[in-house]
Amino acid sequence: MTATHAPAGVLYIVATPIGNLGDMSMRAIEILNSVDLIAAEDTRHSARLLQHFGIQTRMASYHDFSDDTRVDQLLRSLLEGQSIALISDAGTPLISDPGYRLVSLVRARGLRVVPVPGVCAAIAALSAAGIPSDRFTFEGFPPAKQAARLKLFESLQSEARTLVFYESPHRILECVDDMAQAFGSERPAVIARELTKTFETIHGDTLSGLQQWLRADANQQRGEFVILLHGAEESPHDDVPPEARRVLSVLLEELSVKQASALASRLTGVKKNLLYALALEAAGSAKDSPSRAE
Repeated sequence: MTATHAPAGVLYIVATPIGNLGDMSMRAIEILNSVDLIAAEDTRHSARLLQHFGIQTRMASYHDFSDDTRVDQLLRSLLEGQSIALISDAGTPLISDPGYRLVSLVRARGLRVVPVPGVCAAIAALSAAGIPSDRFTFEGFPPAKQAARLKLFESLQSEARTLVFYESPHRILECVDDMAQAFGSERPAVIARELTKTFETIHGDTLSGLQQWLRADANQQRGEFVILLHGAEESPHDDVPPEARRVLSVLLEELSVKQASALASRLTGVKKNLLYALALEAAGSAKDSPSRAE
C-alpha cells in the first residue's frame, strides 16, 4: 500500500490483531506504512506481522524494561519532527502492555498522541460473555504469588461491577481456584480463551463449574485467557456511610434492632428504614437475637 507521509512529530498508538490477521484495520496498515519509525514491544515478533502486510518501515524496540536512553531517543525523534507508531505484541498498546511512560512524556512536551483503535482482548471478551457490561473494572494480570493474588481478590469481594482479568496458561488453574476461595464457588464467571484464534473458546459457569471444566480437559488450560467475573450482588443499604454503620454497630450491643436503628438515624441523619434493614442483617434477624426481641 502506498501512503502519504504521516504528519511530523506525532506518536500513533496502533492496535494490532490478537490472533486473526483479518482484524488488522486499513487505517493501521496505512499509518504503519507512513510513519518514520515503528516502536515495537518485540521486533522479531512484529516483523512477521509487518511482512504479512508488506510494511517495510524500520523498527526499534520499546517495552516496559526499556531504559531512559531509548525513551529519550524516541522523544528526541518526535521533537525533531519524525512520526512514530507504537505497537505491542498483540492488541491495543498500554492495555496490560508497555507505553504509559512514553505517552506521558510525549504529552507533557505538548506533542500529539493519536490513537488508532482496534482489537482489545478484554473488550472482545466482554462483548461476548453474556454478563453485565454496562459497568466493569479491568484488573489486568493478577499477582503471580498466591498470597498477593488472594489479597487482591479479597479486596474486590464486594465490587459490584464486572471484574475483568487476564491470565496466562501456567497459572489459570491456580487463579480460578483462588477466585473460588475469595469470591465463593457459586459466583458466575466466564473464561474466554484464544480469542479470534482457531481454538477460540468462551465458556461460562460458576467458579466451581469452571474449576471442574478446566481440570477435565487439559486442552482448555492452553492459550491466552480473559476471565470475567460477575460483580457482587448489591445490597439495598450499600449506601449507608461507614460512620453510620459504626454507630449502629455500637448501639446494637446494648439496644434492640428497632431502638438501635431509630437512635442511629437521629444521630447520623441516615434514613431509619435503611438502618433498620442493615441492623436486621447484622443481627441475623430479631428471632435469632431473643435478648433484643421487642
